[in-house]
Amino acid sequence: MSYKDFEVTRGKILKDVLVFKPEVFWDDRGNIYTTYNEDFYLEYLPLGLKFKHDKFAFNHNNVLRGLHGDSKTWKLVSCVHGKIYEVVVDMRPDSPNYMIWEAFDLDSANYQQVLIPPGFVNGYYVLSENALFHYKLAYEGAYVDAAEQKTLLWNDKNLKINWPCKNPILQSRDKKLR
Repeated sequence: MSYKDFEVTRGKILKDVLVFKPEVFWDDRGNIYTTYNEDFYLEYLPLGLKFKHDKFAFNHNNVLRGLHGDSKTWKLVSCVHGKIYEVVVDMRPDSPNYMIWEAFDLDSANYQQVLIPPGFVNGYYVLSENALFHYKLAYEGAYVDAAEQKTLLWNDKNLKINWPCKNPILQSRDKKLR
């Protein structure tokens, strides 16, 4: 099944990470675009799995959240207001891309979404004055909350992530390895 409302590409480095760019329709009033169509997105999830809930995070400039993830959750992430630097790291030990990262520029002007499979961690840094980060979550069973998620340090020396900051604002969870 194909939908003309979305262009789908793979990450340049992490081929299991997908990038969705919706078609934006403009006129003199502004624009309109589709952010989610269940039939379309179900093609990209394992059979029988559906997105269960959405979350939003509003953050100020220089805030960095992550790197967080688990082994069962699919995340569809986007930035609906502002601009963020999104980083995804492959943490699947059997993957040829184990401990490899890729960055994506997400903002309210490019409308892109990134689909992150289980076994990856992700984090983002707010480049604009503030930003509204959106993510949809698909998983089997109960939600894997923060206490059960894997956390990597944002500045892990083994990853060598090229963050656009030196001294970001972090929550306590992201200041120490768990």
